[in-house]
Amino acid sequence: MTTMHRSAAAPKGFDWTGLIWLFVFFWYFSGITQLLIQLTGITGFAGFRQAFVLSAIWLAPMLVFPRQTRVMAAVIGVILWACSMASLGYFFIYQQEFSQSVIFIMFESNISEAGEYMTQYFAWWIVLAFIAHTAFAIFLWTRLRPVYMPRGRAWVVATALLVAIVGYPLAKQMSRHETTAEGLEAFESRVEPAVPWQMIVAYHRYTQQLDSMQDMLTSSSNIAPLKNLKDQQAGLPTTLVLVIGESTNRGRMHLYGYPRQTTPNLDAMKDQLQVFDNVITPRPYTIEALQQVLTFADEENPDLYLKTPSIVSVMKQAGYKTFWITNQQTMTKRNTMLTTFSEQADEQVYLNNNRNQNARQYDGDVLEPFAKALGDAAPRKLIVVHLLGTHMAYQYRYPQSFEKFTGRDGVPAAIDDSKLELYNSYDNAVLYNDFVISSLIKEYGKADPNGFLLYLSDHGEDVFDSAGHDTLGRNEKKPTIPMYTVPFIAYASPKWRETHDWNFDSIHSRPYSSSNLIHTWAQLAGLSFDELDTTKSLVSLDFKARPRLIGDPYAQKGLSDFAIMEKVARQPEVPPQVAAQ
Repeated sequence: MTTMHRSAAAPKGFDWTGLIWLFVFFWYFSGITQLLIQLTGITGFAGFRQAFVLSAIWLAPMLVFPRQTRVMAAVIGVILWACSMASLGYFFIYQQEFSQSVIFIMFESNISEAGEYMTQYFAWWIVLAFIAHTAFAIFLWTRLRPVYMPRGRAWVVATALLVAIVGYPLAKQMSRHETTAEGLEAFESRVEPAVPWQMIVAYHRYTQQLDSMQDMLTSSSNIAPLKNLKDQQAGLPTTLVLVIGESTNRGRMHLYGYPRQTTPNLDAMKDQLQVFDNVITPRPYTIEALQQVLTFADEENPDLYLKTPSIVSVMKQAGYKTFWITNQQTMTKRNTMLTTFSEQADEQVYLNNNRNQNARQYDGDVLEPFAKALGDAAPRKLIVVHLLGTHMAYQYRYPQSFEKFTGRDGVPAAIDDSKLELYNSYDNAVLYNDFVISSLIKEYGKADPNGFLLYLSDHGEDVFDSAGHDTLGRNEKKPTIPMYTVPFIAYASPKWRETHDWNFDSIHSRPYSSSNLIHTWAQLAGLSFDELDTTKSLVSLDFKARPRLIGDPYAQKGLSDFAIMEKVARQPEVPPQVAAQ
């Protein structure tokens, strides 16, 4: 019997085939899910690339301790297999990538709810896929063999792998960020696509965001209720709906005069709608805008969201059962505030648990839970629906069947070919958003409620709309009109119109900022309280036009009047040769 010992001398030929089998084995557990995500177009290439690179880290111990290759690979493989089963299973069911939001949903669900999910989503093909996934992993393990090289060289190669895959990227992120915490967070984002780091990072971020959210919830629970609240609808069955859109510039909606037919469904029901055409948002960012839109805060008092009730809390105080249905990402650092708002509601439905915002996630998913909430037995309900709307990347916001705009018809001549695809994809996103909003209105009407539905977007979006056609997205330091102009549309049920004045035709063009929404909402809902300022209500006889402030209220001289930007935009452009004279 011959015993094999490592030689101090270099082998005659390096076992590249053995090394490739090792790499493929470790890559398999992350790579299959990332490959499926890539092939289905759910998100971009970054996750696949990072999973590929990070899989090489497991080669280091195999090269240093080759005699234990099969044992070490089996132990590591079992851990990677378990994590990959969770990640792959989640992808099969939801067509989403595993993230900290999934951890949040798991810990927020009870055993009964988990059983319901299993019953609803169980399919035999998933079991067969798991068996095939496991069987192929075992096959790969049987192909593994030790890869020998001189001990000194093995340590050098292993160290080089660790430095290249972990050390250098970590040092790079640390140097790019001001604090250690920020650097570590950026590094976590790089390693997150690969198992088991996907689970580790997800849990770490979940605990961080949960602590932050709990602090916010504790603070909000200590906020004093409104004083002398009275409700004209007290004792009456009432269902009110607030639909919050995302990144939708009303200037790209046919309902508001855009030449392309981007809102056929809303156009068809226009006679049933109150369409306000002069409403803006105070901030061009979701969190910063909704801190004002959903509370008593505004540009002059931006911190009031920390000291006063939100719309959800107000309606709960009035005796409403509250629901929050969201297609926005749940537990991310940016969205902790949104989750805090949602957790104030009695019931929540979280639909978007993608790791990456640039992933296919369609707002049509809200329709089923919305119908369920409408059918809830509670006589008085507030339902908040938070959409992804037309958030970039726009091509991920609509299914292929809504890809109507592909050519140049209706496109400004100044939009060159390099911008055409983005320009068209935004219009397609607006088209799908029209389908979702109109479907919500139809579903609401079908329930024969007593109440109203109000839709507005958190902020706008500039997709090559401004002079020069160079702006894409939003930048508060370089503001443009499309970043702030939002749709503001209301629908009332027949029962509500029978007992309430719902003719606002003469005030559709009142200049208004959504930072004062809570006052309009309260008046529409028939609420009164000491903190209500009817001069800030869009539908009040007491309405008082005031400067619509935009900008960063925390920056020195950060605020400006939106009217000034409008005035500048209306001025004719002076040709350079005339200006020179």
